[in-house]
Amino acid sequence: MKALHIVESAYRATLEEQDDTIVWLTQAMRGAGATVDLLLRGNAVNYAVRGQDARGLEFGAWKQTEPPRIERDLASLIAKGGNVYALGEDLEQRGIDSPALLEGVRPLRMPMLPALLAGYERVWHW
Repeated sequence: MKALHIVESAYRATLEEQDDTIVWLTQAMRGAGATVDLLLRGNAVNYAVRGQDARGLEFGAWKQTEPPRIERDLASLIAKGGNVYALGEDLEQRGIDSPALLEGVRPLRMPMLPALLAGYERVWHW
């Protein structure tokens, strides 16, 4: 089965789990042999920006001792042959240009979305 995970909500559970649950799940599934790719849209396109570092994150007296490493998880997915797409219109809306993206992340314009979706047996929107 060929599946596409669409992640739209950014930084969900990253404080409790130290990663984005679906990004981690996608790369773990790919590592186990599943044919699964990832599309970032909405605020989740921020995940595709190179060099993010959440070390030092604090809320009052609470300190994040194990910060999320989303860049590592995306790089792992790409290294395992997974495709990572980011919706171009959402990147533009947030002022993110191609040089800022992690290597291997593919910007995708909205008119190309139906063709992309048609290439998958399952599409899961998170």
